Amino acid sequence: MLAGCGIAASLAFTDQYFELSKQLEIFSSMYKEVNTYYVDEIEPARFMRSGIDAMLKSLDPYTDFISESEIEDFRFMTTGQYGGIGAVVSNRDSIIVITDPYEGFPAQKAGILAGDLLLEVDDKKVGGKSTEDISKLLKGQPKTTVKLKIKRGNDPVKELVLTREEISVKSVPYYEMLNAETGYLKYTGFKNQSGQEVAEAIKALKAKQMKKLILDLRDNPGGSLDEAIRISGFFIPKGSLVVDTKGKYKDWDKSYKTSEEPLDPQIPMVVLVNESSASASEIVSGVMQDYDRAVVMGVKSFGKGLVQTVRPLTYNTQLKVTTAKYYTPSGRCVQAISYSQKGRTTRPDSLKMAFKTKNGRTVYDGGGVTPDVEVKESETPLVLQALYEKRLLFDFATLYRQQNPTLQGGKDFTISNDLFFTFKTFLKEKKFDYQTESEKMLDSFKEKAKKENYLDAVKQELEKLREKYHHDKGLDLDKHRAMVSQALKEEIVSRYFFQKGRIEASLSSDVQVKQALELLAQPARYQQYLKSN
Repeated sequence: MLAGCGIAASLAFTDQYFELSKQLEIFSSMYKEVNTYYVDEIEPARFMRSGIDAMLKSLDPYTDFISESEIEDFRFMTTGQYGGIGAVVSNRDSIIVITDPYEGFPAQKAGILAGDLLLEVDDKKVGGKSTEDISKLLKGQPKTTVKLKIKRGNDPVKELVLTREEISVKSVPYYEMLNAETGYLKYTGFKNQSGQEVAEAIKALKAKQMKKLILDLRDNPGGSLDEAIRISGFFIPKGSLVVDTKGKYKDWDKSYKTSEEPLDPQIPMVVLVNESSASASEIVSGVMQDYDRAVVMGVKSFGKGLVQTVRPLTYNTQLKVTTAKYYTPSGRCVQAISYSQKGRTTRPDSLKMAFKTKNGRTVYDGGGVTPDVEVKESETPLVLQALYEKRLLFDFATLYRQQNPTLQGGKDFTISNDLFFTFKTFLKEKKFDYQTESEKMLDSFKEKAKKENYLDAVKQELEKLREKYHHDKGLDLDKHRAMVSQALKEEIVSRYFFQKGRIEASLSSDVQVKQALELLAQPARYQQYLKSN
């Protein structure tokens, strides 16, 4: 019987190998025929890339081909390191704007500010170029120089020569004590070796007498599996199972356990997640939940339970390919979407399986990590969405920074009545407007009435409605003043104190952080969430 099974498996493998060889031969002969007989000249690399991308598109969105020219960008994604000046640029109507100089790196040290216009790089005009093309011009080997032409407001054009450095973008951009006992740690990405940043931050907070911790994994897209295992190990006993990975072949299945003594296996913790917390973030939050080690708070996470491996290809290219699914210690996989060549499907709640945490609490698979305490983020009003989309908060902060070399009040800066009035005047000068969903419906109704020859009959009423909406929209800035002022404060503070300042300024109005602080201040209530349900 066993021999028969072995023969059957061998035959199946032989058939699969033959089918693969056959399809590759067909593809090769088709490519040669098209290249020879197609009416126009074909660029081989471009043509082949189109084929590769189309082929991989039939799989999941995480399996990707990395060309030789994309290797540096991929390295930055996985390590957070590259050679350059340390600044983010954006293209606004073919004008190149510096949007975020990193604190402590060449651009910031040379005095470049967010909002400055980039005109030339090494005597090459950059207007109209894509941000990808400009990024390639700015990046290079550390200790090499790059010449920039910068324009700020009405000041004369300034020429700067910067020496590139090894840029390392922090995965822990901010950590601090929020009160006498509670520390806060913002973690933005599981890049290689970023666990060391987390360890150093925890040790620094413990030196400040931290007795409780808020670990913020919101908007953290994940990354290195090794770092997820390492960071989980900071809070659970040595030798604890963190994750199982299971793929096509049983021989490749692996179990990963913590290998070092924890930094603190008992400190009360709240882990914050949202719909953009994915992959490695879900491993850490899932592990903390499965061991009843922390209360997970926020909204349901993204639901990415797939593991990718990078495989080397010829000519210095690489393939990032999904090789397995991961399972948290309770045995659940958080993958929300099933990918197949038949399409993408989401498992209904009725088919999700229940699992048990260490204390016997029920958790479910197939759709992200569901928080123990659901706390939704404040909904952004339309007027604020429009201010972000039109970049008017950014532009006002740029103007404010140019007119004020120092920030009055420092990190305790607030938006005064006079400054809010100045902002409203600025918006009038910019002719700020936006369209509500109701106005869009009015426009749609007008078009349909016109087609059906009813417009004359309803035109007057439509105009009255439009005037009413326009009047009410004019009051939206005052109606939502608190949220608009908060967003404006964060933008202005970031011009003086960079990313750290923006995060710190945001905490005072952060609903989820406030709820986490309240929960940690009530030990009995905190423990109740971790007991069997």
